[in-house]
Amino acid sequence: MKFKRIKDLREDNDKYQKDIAKLLGISQQYYSEYEKGNRTIPIQHLITLAKYYKTSIDYLVGISDDKDNKKHIS
Repeated sequence: MKFKRIKDLREDNDKYQKDIAKLLGISQQYYSEYEKGNRTIPIQHLITLAKYYKTSIDYLVGISDDKDNKKHIS
């Protein structure tokens, strides 16, 4: 599964792969594999990315189109 949104968010925030890899405690090459869809992203990394970008995991993985995470379930 290709994670286009993590690449788009990274680029929208003017970050390099090495910056996000450092945040996650992994190598740039390893992180690159996430963006390409060659590696499954562990839930802990998804949580870290969602917090960093102030969005939801659902948005990151393409389940939701709500980037700002403003919709709430009643």
